[in-house]
Amino acid sequence: MKLPRKLFVIAGLSVSVLVGIAAVRPGNPPDDKFINLKVLPKNISSKELSEIMVDEFQDDLGVSCNFCHAENKDTHRPDYANDEKPEKQIARYMMRVTIGINKKYFKLHRPMIGDSTLQITCGTCHHGQAHPDNTTTQ
Repeated sequence: MKLPRKLFVIAGLSVSVLVGIAAVRPGNPPDDKFINLKVLPKNISSKELSEIMVDEFQDDLGVSCNFCHAENKDTHRPDYANDEKPEKQIARYMMRVTIGINKKYFKLHRPMIGDSTLQITCGTCHHGQAHPDNTTTQ
């Protein structure tokens, strides 16, 4: 009677270990480590990055991830490190412009996209539009 109980415990522990190993996805960067960041800080947290992507891009430009990020052909999910789409380069350029304006004209010492102290943001011109109307200003 003791042998089946030991086997049951060993089997249960083995399953737990295997599930734990399967939950770890090799090849993915650990939390708070992202690759190919060129404007945003390399040590940005996943929470901060997610807030910037939602608040600055999704809300202020009215776009989703696939507007700037190419699709991974195998997973059909955004390939965040891929620089294939020109919109991603334009977004980087516009982030630099926004940071530069905030530094030069509003004297912010270390402005960062997503920072609440920014006077000029993506939404200043875009107003929820992917392509802002350049004939009006507010």
